[in-house]
Amino acid sequence: MVLNSTLPFVPNAATAAGDDFAVTFAPLSLDEAYRLADDSRNGAIVVMSGMVRDHTEGRAVAYLEYQAYEPMALEVFKQIAAQIRQQWSDVTTVVIHHRTGKLTIGEISVLVAVGCPHRGEAFAACQYAIDTLKHNAPIWKKEHWEDGASTWVSIGACEAE
Repeated sequence: MVLNSTLPFVPNAATAAGDDFAVTFAPLSLDEAYRLADDSRNGAIVVMSGMVRDHTEGRAVAYLEYQAYEPMALEVFKQIAAQIRQQWSDVTTVVIHHRTGKLTIGEISVLVAVGCPHRGEAFAACQYAIDTLKHNAPIWKKEHWEDGASTWVSIGACEAE
Protein backbone atom coordinates (compact mmCIF):
# COMPACT_ATOMS: atom_id res chain seq x y z
CA MET A 1 0.00 0.00 0.00
CA VAL A 2 1.31 3.44 -0.87
CA LEU A 3 0.49 6.21 1.56
CA ASN A 4 -0.44 9.67 0.33
CA SER A 5 2.86 11.45 0.93
CA THR A 6 1.59 14.70 -0.59
CA LEU A 7 -0.14 15.72 2.64
CA PRO A 8 2.01 18.27 4.46
CA PHE A 9 3.28 18.01 8.00
CA VAL A 10 1.05 20.13 10.23
CA PRO A 11 3.15 21.60 13.06
CA ASN A 12 1.47 21.45 16.48
CA ALA A 13 -1.69 20.07 14.94
CA ALA A 14 -4.75 21.18 16.85
CA THR A 15 -7.02 18.43 18.04
CA ALA A 16 -10.56 18.77 16.74
CA ALA A 17 -13.30 18.71 19.34
CA GLY A 18 -14.18 15.11 20.06
CA ASP A 19 -10.95 13.56 18.79
CA ASP A 20 -9.29 11.26 21.31
CA PHE A 21 -5.74 9.89 21.41
CA ALA A 22 -4.14 7.59 23.95
CA VAL A 23 -1.10 5.44 24.62
CA THR A 24 -1.85 3.27 27.63
CA PHE A 25 -0.98 0.12 29.60
CA ALA A 26 -4.70 -0.41 30.27
CA PRO A 27 -6.74 -2.78 28.10
CA LEU A 28 -8.41 -1.06 25.14
CA SER A 29 -12.19 -1.01 24.75
CA LEU A 30 -14.04 -1.33 21.43
CA ASP A 31 -17.14 0.08 23.10
CA GLU A 32 -15.27 3.15 24.32
CA ALA A 33 -13.64 3.81 20.92
CA TYR A 34 -17.03 3.56 19.23
CA ARG A 35 -18.68 5.79 21.83
CA LEU A 36 -15.94 8.42 21.45
CA ALA A 37 -16.37 8.42 17.64
CA ASP A 38 -20.16 8.60 17.81
CA ASP A 39 -21.66 11.89 16.61
CA SER A 40 -25.11 12.81 15.29
CA ARG A 41 -23.51 13.99 12.01
CA ASN A 42 -22.19 10.49 11.28
CA GLY A 43 -23.67 8.11 8.79
CA ALA A 44 -20.81 5.71 9.47
CA ILE A 45 -18.28 4.85 12.13
CA VAL A 46 -15.47 2.56 11.00
CA VAL A 47 -13.48 0.87 13.75
CA MET A 48 -10.24 -1.04 13.15
CA SER A 49 -9.09 -3.31 15.95
CA GLY A 50 -5.57 -4.74 15.80
CA MET A 51 -5.12 -7.84 17.94
CA VAL A 52 -2.30 -10.16 18.99
CA ARG A 53 -2.52 -13.25 16.83
CA ASP A 54 -1.14 -16.70 17.64
CA HIS A 55 1.43 -16.82 14.83
CA THR A 56 3.79 -14.64 12.83
CA GLU A 57 5.70 -15.73 9.74
CA GLY A 58 4.88 -19.36 10.48
CA ARG A 59 6.06 -19.22 14.11
CA ALA A 60 3.88 -19.74 17.17
CA VAL A 61 3.60 -16.52 19.21
CA ALA A 62 3.62 -16.68 23.01
CA TYR A 63 2.93 -12.94 23.55
CA LEU A 64 3.92 -9.47 22.35
CA GLU A 65 5.47 -6.59 24.25
CA TYR A 66 4.91 -3.00 23.08
CA GLN A 67 6.86 0.12 23.98
CA ALA A 68 6.24 3.67 22.80
CA TYR A 69 7.71 7.12 23.11
CA GLU A 70 4.37 8.46 24.33
CA PRO A 71 4.72 12.24 23.81
CA MET A 72 5.86 11.81 20.22
CA ALA A 73 3.35 9.04 19.51
CA LEU A 74 0.49 11.28 20.65
CA GLU A 75 1.79 14.08 18.41
CA VAL A 76 1.89 11.64 15.47
CA PHE A 77 -1.72 10.64 16.22
CA LYS A 78 -2.70 14.35 16.12
CA GLN A 79 -0.82 14.76 12.84
CA ILE A 80 -2.69 11.80 11.36
CA ALA A 81 -6.04 13.35 12.36
CA ALA A 82 -5.03 16.71 10.84
CA GLN A 83 -3.94 15.01 7.61
CA ILE A 84 -7.18 13.03 7.48
CA ARG A 85 -9.18 16.25 7.67
CA GLN A 86 -7.15 17.75 4.84
CA GLN A 87 -8.11 14.84 2.59
CA TRP A 88 -11.58 13.99 3.97
CA SER A 89 -13.02 17.25 5.31
CA ASP A 90 -16.34 15.67 6.36
CA VAL A 91 -14.69 13.46 9.02
CA THR A 92 -16.29 14.29 12.37
CA THR A 93 -14.13 12.32 14.79
CA VAL A 94 -10.80 10.47 14.89
CA VAL A 95 -9.98 8.12 17.77
CA ILE A 96 -6.55 6.46 18.00
CA HIS A 97 -5.62 4.36 21.03
CA HIS A 98 -2.51 2.16 21.31
CA ARG A 99 -1.59 -0.21 24.06
CA THR A 100 1.85 -0.76 25.59
CA GLY A 101 3.24 -3.49 27.82
CA LYS A 102 2.80 -7.26 27.60
CA LEU A 103 -0.17 -8.42 25.51
CA THR A 104 -1.33 -12.00 25.16
CA ILE A 105 -3.04 -13.74 22.25
CA GLY A 106 -6.38 -12.11 21.43
CA GLU A 107 -5.75 -8.84 23.27
CA ILE A 108 -6.30 -5.58 21.40
CA SER A 109 -3.10 -3.65 20.70
CA VAL A 110 -4.53 -0.75 18.67
CA LEU A 111 -7.92 0.81 18.01
CA VAL A 112 -8.71 3.36 15.33
CA ALA A 113 -12.24 4.74 14.94
CA VAL A 114 -13.32 7.30 12.37
CA GLY A 115 -16.73 8.92 12.25
CA CYS A 116 -17.99 10.49 9.03
CA PRO A 117 -21.28 11.23 7.24
CA HIS A 118 -20.43 8.70 4.49
CA ARG A 119 -19.04 5.16 4.70
CA GLY A 120 -16.58 5.45 1.81
CA GLU A 121 -14.69 8.32 3.40
CA ALA A 122 -14.88 6.67 6.84
CA PHE A 123 -13.31 3.46 5.49
CA ALA A 124 -10.61 5.33 3.56
CA ALA A 125 -9.74 7.61 6.48
CA CYS A 126 -9.58 4.70 8.92
CA GLN A 127 -7.26 2.75 6.63
CA TYR A 128 -5.09 5.83 6.16
CA ALA A 129 -4.91 6.28 9.94
CA ILE A 130 -3.75 2.74 10.75
CA ASP A 131 -1.34 2.54 7.81
CA THR A 132 0.22 5.91 8.67
CA LEU A 133 0.40 5.06 12.37
CA LYS A 134 2.25 1.84 11.62
CA HIS A 135 4.84 3.73 9.55
CA ASN A 136 5.24 6.93 11.55
CA ALA A 137 4.50 6.39 15.24
CA PRO A 138 7.44 5.69 17.59
CA ILE A 139 6.03 2.37 18.75
CA TRP A 140 7.98 -0.87 18.89
CA LYS A 141 6.99 -4.43 19.57
CA LYS A 142 8.94 -7.39 20.80
CA GLU A 143 7.67 -10.68 19.49
CA HIS A 144 8.05 -13.55 21.95
CA TRP A 145 7.70 -16.98 20.35
CA GLU A 146 6.71 -20.28 21.94
CA ASP A 147 10.24 -21.61 21.32
CA GLY A 148 11.65 -18.96 23.71
CA ALA A 149 13.18 -16.69 21.05
CA SER A 150 12.24 -13.02 20.77
CA THR A 151 12.90 -10.07 18.47
CA TRP A 152 12.19 -6.33 18.66
CA VAL A 153 10.63 -4.85 15.52
CA SER A 154 9.34 -1.40 14.63
CA ILE A 155 5.65 -1.65 13.83
CA GLY A 156 6.47 0.34 10.69
CA ALA A 157 8.40 -2.70 9.49
CA CYS A 158 5.23 -4.82 9.71
CA GLU A 159 3.35 -5.50 6.51
CA ALA A 160 -0.04 -3.85 6.17
CA GLU A 161 -2.51 -6.67 6.76
